[in-house]
Amino acid sequence: MTQQLKVVIITGMSGAGKTVAIQSFEDMGYYCIDNMPPNLVPNFLELINEGQQTDKIALVMDLRSEQFVDEIDGAIDYIEKQPTIDSQILYLDTTVEELVTRYKESRRSHPLASEGLTIDGIKKEKDLLARIKTQASVVVDTTETTPRELRKKLMKRFSKSDSEPFRVELVSFGFKNGIPIDADLVIDVRFLPNPFYDENLRELRGTDEAVYDFVMSQPATEEFYKRFMNLIEYTLPGYRREGKSSLTIAIGCTGGHHRSVALVERMNKQIEALGYPVNLTHRDINVIKESKVRS
Repeated sequence: MTQQLKVVIITGMSGAGKTVAIQSFEDMGYYCIDNMPPNLVPNFLELINEGQQTDKIALVMDLRSEQFVDEIDGAIDYIEKQPTIDSQILYLDTTVEELVTRYKESRRSHPLASEGLTIDGIKKEKDLLARIKTQASVVVDTTETTPRELRKKLMKRFSKSDSEPFRVELVSFGFKNGIPIDADLVIDVRFLPNPFYDENLRELRGTDEAVYDFVMSQPATEEFYKRFMNLIEYTLPGYRREGKSSLTIAIGCTGGHHRSVALVERMNKQIEALGYPVNLTHRDINVIKESKVRS
């Protein structure tokens, strides 16, 4: 039996928050397409159904020109007629006055006002989209809504979870290979005793029991770990409340083979026990430089 495909069509006024919306749906695990040409929808959904690699899709369809209205209508009609698709239309709206202000601040031109006043393009767009707005399953007015508030509204309406998705990315790395550029927190553990100087441990890794036990048996390690994890346990709920979808914590030693690996392995278990999804990456565990690596 073919799994039913959930499709959310995101449309509405240009400048009303569709960028924030598509980012929110990405964080909810939807396969997202921005600026989807409406006339390509049938072929796209056919390919998705054949592969069935996802069960929920979000499509942003903008009014780029007047003829797009008929094309969007056609795409919506096609989707709603498919028995294997559960579809919803999310319409984002904002007052004309607020949209004029947003366009002035962004210094962008309205797609329907390339040769005229911005306010005229906005009013024309409202008129053209009026019929689609009446078909919408969900209408959100973003006039007095901040991006963070819009995200929360969408999460509450479209996410199965009661809370916003949040995960922790744990990365071990070696400073010799550079600091991860996407890390939110970077911790240097090169002050801890180094297994590299033990010939029996040098060729092993922090995932090996002997190296892990060596690192964790050090008094400095235990003291550091307790202090650092107290900080992490305290701050994770705050990051989540602020609307972050993930927090990347990078732990670095010299080569990324021993100390950082062992610590990240231990952190992984404790953070998961706190109820947070964790992705673990040992970035440099198999990276060997020509010179001897002291990790």
